[in-house]
Amino acid sequence: MSQRLDRSWTVLTSIDNPEHDRCVDVFARPDGSFGFEEFRRDVEDRGAWTPVQYYAGAEYPTAAEALAVAERNVAWLRLVLAEKRCGV
Repeated sequence: MSQRLDRSWTVLTSIDNPEHDRCVDVFARPDGSFGFEEFRRDVEDRGAWTPVQYYAGAEYPTAAEALAVAERNVAWLRLVLAEKRCGV
């Protein structure tokens, strides 16, 4: 888990890109709010997931809203989710 994510947060879903070198985690906080963060994984980092942006600080009332905002902000995520909706 990234140092940017608090250990008390629970990851609800993790969505990878087709290359499996980027992911978006949607998580729940103990206070009932939700958030998301985008990560990358590079060979030079020994495969460790590294935060790409600073999305984790924003709070959303539902996991669905956090995912919707992630979809609007992370270009590759839009494509992955569109393919899943189409059954590709």
